[in-house]
Amino acid sequence: MIGIFDSGVGGMTVARAVEKVLPDYPLIYFGDLARSPYGPKSPEKIIQYSRQNTRFLLDQGARLIIIACNSAASVASELIRDEFDVPVFEVITPAVRQAVEATDNGRVGVIGTRATIRSGVYERMIAAAEPGIKVVSSACPLLVPLVEEGWLDRRETKMIIRRYLHPLKMQQVDTLVLGCTHYPLLRAIIQAKIGKRTQVIDSAEAVAVELQSFIEKNPDIAADLAAGPGSRYCVSDITDAASGVAAKIFGRKINLELANGNL
Repeated sequence: MIGIFDSGVGGMTVARAVEKVLPDYPLIYFGDLARSPYGPKSPEKIIQYSRQNTRFLLDQGARLIIIACNSAASVASELIRDEFDVPVFEVITPAVRQAVEATDNGRVGVIGTRATIRSGVYERMIAAAEPGIKVVSSACPLLVPLVEEGWLDRRETKMIIRRYLHPLKMQQVDTLVLGCTHYPLLRAIIQAKIGKRTQVIDSAEAVAVELQSFIEKNPDIAADLAAGPGSRYCVSDITDAASGVAAKIFGRKINLELANGNL
């Protein structure tokens, strides 16, 4: 099974992207709604949660981990790779690769949680890949709570997004990385506010493509991942809003299992 964790339901955009390109592989998803959002929390606390989430997924039968949370990936991915003997993917590296390839004017925008932006991980990785690119980052702390509440098309949400994106528009970025897996649910609004000439990079789609390539090159691991029961979607708290957002992401009703007793 493929294990995926996020701070809430936003990481289901990754699960859905993986499901589309790898429909024959069962998933075990964990969304930590009870402790969401991760963005305002300290690196130490995010690392603690990431360890617990990874152990939970492995105990449920996962043989590969995707960190579908930019906040967690920015501070905990290397530690998770070091501590757990399974392949570990995260959403930042493939998004950086796509952004570097996509930009024409060398100006890349990144939006994310406070933890992700504070870490500077996108700046470091983009500079390592292409030193001449200018990165303009903006923390958007209100967007995750808005997504978790299902406020996907509210007037207030549109106003907040416009405010967050204004500095990036002024810097004339031609590529924008959605540095949080909740943000694809707001992609249409984000695209409208940043402008149609700016290419938007979805980290959920990027990591799904990278995983597909990995599985094609590693048939022995692929056989192990294909084993197991059907996909499961676990959360540390169940709310009506979360159930609604999950159904919107997948286009069908998703049975959310309460998993807090197993963490």
